[in-house]
Amino acid sequence: MFNKRVKIRELLAQEPTGQEVTVMGWVRSFRNNQFIALNDGSTNNNIQVVAELGKFDDTLLKRITLSASFKVKGTIVPSLGKGQKMDLNAATIEVLGDSDAEKYPIQLRNRPTLEYLREVAHFRFRTNTFGSIFRIRHSLAFAIHKFFNDKGFVYLHTPIITASDAEGAGEMFRVTTLPFDEEKNKTPRNEDGTIDFKEDFFGRPTNLTVSGQLEGELGATALGDIYTFGPTFRAENSNTTRHLAEFWMIEPEMAFYDLEDNMNLAEEFIKYIIQYAITNNRDDLEFLAQRLAEEEKQLPQDKRSDMGLIEKLEFVLNNNFERITYTEAIDILRESNHNKKKKFQYPITGWGMDLQSEHERYLVEKHFKKPVILSNYPREIKAFYMRQNEDGKTVAAMDILAPGIGEIVGGSQREERLEKLEARMKEMHIPADELWWYLDTRKFGSVPHAGFGLGFERMVQFVTGMTNIRDVIAFPRTPKSAEF
Repeated sequence: MFNKRVKIRELLAQEPTGQEVTVMGWVRSFRNNQFIALNDGSTNNNIQVVAELGKFDDTLLKRITLSASFKVKGTIVPSLGKGQKMDLNAATIEVLGDSDAEKYPIQLRNRPTLEYLREVAHFRFRTNTFGSIFRIRHSLAFAIHKFFNDKGFVYLHTPIITASDAEGAGEMFRVTTLPFDEEKNKTPRNEDGTIDFKEDFFGRPTNLTVSGQLEGELGATALGDIYTFGPTFRAENSNTTRHLAEFWMIEPEMAFYDLEDNMNLAEEFIKYIIQYAITNNRDDLEFLAQRLAEEEKQLPQDKRSDMGLIEKLEFVLNNNFERITYTEAIDILRESNHNKKKKFQYPITGWGMDLQSEHERYLVEKHFKKPVILSNYPREIKAFYMRQNEDGKTVAAMDILAPGIGEIVGGSQREERLEKLEARMKEMHIPADELWWYLDTRKFGSVPHAGFGLGFERMVQFVTGMTNIRDVIAFPRTPKSAEF
């Protein structure tokens, strides 16, 4: 009689023509002992289940409480009420899981704060805000794989445990099976007092990866075009709204690409995944856009965004990214009224300084009013693997800066010349013997190649309009916090 379970999103997209269906979900509200707002997570919109008065016994009705779960079989009919086009007239209602509404930690009528929801992260998915965020996150992840697959890239799984520090910053999580309680079980030591890693699981010091780039280059120099998409880890003691200890990175590496090719691909890539979200998650984006607009009403006028969320995303799609060099950026920042009036927390001291988020956002939000691609950075502030330019001062690096966030993509043309790479590594005290395998790719058929990294959570922030990066990952890992 009744069909298999139908998702509420699919159901609401149909016309009410008397079809018999089965739906399952959680109670959002129950009023007049008759009308149940049921939600299954496929959309923020609820299906209104009508429990005909007198048809169901009081024992069952008392169990219809906030967040209790139910299986309902019934008939879809046009709604007589306002706000919905259909009702589900219940034939049977089966309780799947009870919920004590008084003890349930999220009372939807009080609109809990984002700070509070981080404390009950195991339930925050059940709110409209986080339902929208994580459906959009899913769509962006799917779009990333589709984009690269359609271009013929190979998805390469690079290791989570590694012996190399791609960024050279040293902020890595150690992976070890050696005893850490030195009183009860001494850590094995060499004669000079250093730890004897020969006794460790891998026989050498290992860490959680900060990047799959170096391994990705190995794939690119054989397969042509590859991409990685996986978790990365930084042991940076930061509690800002921009940093996580565990986050996801997308890192394509392309053989026979130069810096210009790299910038073109990155811009096309960003626009593609934004368009995918707009096309497939319009309802969720409209909900988050309304939420952001209401939130910004509490801010002073000069702190509010010039554009709404969807307007901002469409503006990115419809405009070419501004492309300037680092040198040009420094000149713009130095001559800006913002700098002259000493409004920057970090003053512009001159060429060679590392730009801060406030500088990046000024270029994007105040000066150009659109995303910006900066290129050709000073070699002294960039990684060893970036191709050195002929001026001897800069490297073929590029960053993409986005409104509200700052840097969202970082990349470069890689140094393919063995002698240049070896000299740079020696200069930066990077042991060549530990990266012998990386250097080998420059000895046997080296080619020009390039790549970039996109921080996935920052991309999700940009698309959803969320201001805290902890709200766009399911289970945020930050200093002193790994609760869930």
